[in-house]
Amino acid sequence: MILLLALAVGAVGVPLLGGSLSKLQSMRIRWPWAIAAALGLQILIISVLPNSLPEAAARGLHLASYALAIAFLWVNRRVPWLWLIAAGGICNLVAIGANGGVMPASKAALAAAGRMPRSGFVNSAYQPGAHLRFLGDVFDVPRSLPLANVFSIGDVTIVIGAILLLHSVCGSRPLRWAPTLRWRHPTPMTTGATEG
Repeated sequence: MILLLALAVGAVGVPLLGGSLSKLQSMRIRWPWAIAAALGLQILIISVLPNSLPEAAARGLHLASYALAIAFLWVNRRVPWLWLIAAGGICNLVAIGANGGVMPASKAALAAAGRMPRSGFVNSAYQPGAHLRFLGDVFDVPRSLPLANVFSIGDVTIVIGAILLLHSVCGSRPLRWAPTLRWRHPTPMTTGATEG
């Protein structure tokens, strides 16, 4: 939730920096169903049915939600800065995949955020001997602050990428002439003489 708040603050900054949020309507987005399905799966396993699904099924659906998100990012790779969002998503997917479908979390971060263990599937949890722990939820918003939670370097990368995308598409002054570093297909080489 704190990351969504950061994104909202980034959106508020668009008109302040000379951009226009209406320009988002010009974006050509492919496979919107993929990102909708990814979000739907996350909500299903974390908020709707955390105690009803078998653990193995919940872990598999958690991984599937990230796979759908990565697929969405790939087919829309020409959108500026989407590569950075994809990099963050891949970091999260790698950490979750290496730990059986659950994001490894720091015990200290969980305690600081006031995240107590609960029954049912949890998408982020302390796991002794977790793999790639540094990619896990090792940062926290302490429970003394609103929206206390834990988050990962992948989450931070996703939000930074989303803010840069937003400002780039909307024409904010600081990014109007900045390189967007889009993925590009290599230009095919031609052979032989051109016809006159």
